[in-house]
Amino acid sequence: MYEKYFGLREQPFGVTPDPRFLYLSAAHREALASLYYGIEANRGFLGLIAKPGMGKTTILFHLLEKFRTSARTAFLFQTQCTSREFMRFLLSELGYESDGLDFVRMHEEFNRRLLQEARAGNRFIVVIDEAQNLEPSVLETVRLLSDFETPRAKLMHIILAGQPELADKLASPGLAQLRQRVSIVHGLEPLSPDEIKNYIEHRLRIAGYEGEPLFTPGVYEDIARFTEGIPRNINNFCFNALSLTCALKKRIVDSDAVKEVIADLDISKLTSDAPTELVDMNYPRNRNTSRAGNGQPNHEILSPSEAAAYMQQVALKLKNWQDSLDKAISSPRRGHTVRARTDVDRS
Repeated sequence: MYEKYFGLREQPFGVTPDPRFLYLSAAHREALASLYYGIEANRGFLGLIAKPGMGKTTILFHLLEKFRTSARTAFLFQTQCTSREFMRFLLSELGYESDGLDFVRMHEEFNRRLLQEARAGNRFIVVIDEAQNLEPSVLETVRLLSDFETPRAKLMHIILAGQPELADKLASPGLAQLRQRVSIVHGLEPLSPDEIKNYIEHRLRIAGYEGEPLFTPGVYEDIARFTEGIPRNINNFCFNALSLTCALKKRIVDSDAVKEVIADLDISKLTSDAPTELVDMNYPRNRNTSRAGNGQPNHEILSPSEAAAYMQQVALKLKNWQDSLDKAISSPRRGHTVRARTDVDRS
């Protein structure tokens, strides 16, 4: 890997939501501050909604770290579940195994545990990540959790985090009561080219890099266009760019490397509607073969199985051609005697 080559202690562009690498752009800083304020002000339900890869989970881990010594926390990400399974996951986060309990008993046990935490002076913060996957019936169960409160304060804080589909669900008439309880909803914006530069340098610095910038100044516009300013895309791009630069024994990611990585990562050329033509090398096809009406070959996109069979035929033709070439070289020409000299002859 390239870590040693560039003098890094660790991988700077990993795929896990490590709070140490959190870069707070203006939008990320505002979202984190809003969530923190919402908990401090006892607002109950909070929301964080953004496109995939924008850093929601990293922000949530960073937020929970701030309350590590003053709150009991639960982080739920198993959101494709029933209401009963949801309550069982929640109780499990509190250290209570609820197998065999009916739904009413689980509610009673959860309320009792909340009161214990409140008497101990602890907040209870529940983060539900990928909440857009929750069925409406489970979201209604989440709403009922807000009934656990004392006359003076909420017994728990619930953060619903998810993709824009979560906003669609919250806006539906059937979930109007839940939407009314979500007092703070915040989103995240893509990074600008300047923020991408700061983001990359920040992660490299956390990973131990010391030295001149690893990316030439003129490449950030291209990176911004290709990654759309989404942190997860930027991480993937930088991993590939540094890997390529290391393989080429260069010390800086230049424009050529950026263009090559963009070409390598451009998945649009692999989609089913990509403009692809294959030359008909006498490959017999099962459908619409032969030629078009104008007498020209009918170039057609092959299915995976047809492509595999086609490549097998090409490989067989190449092998036959190589065998013929080998025989021509090894066979005596007419009128001449071809004899290879060996070490025995030389002696």
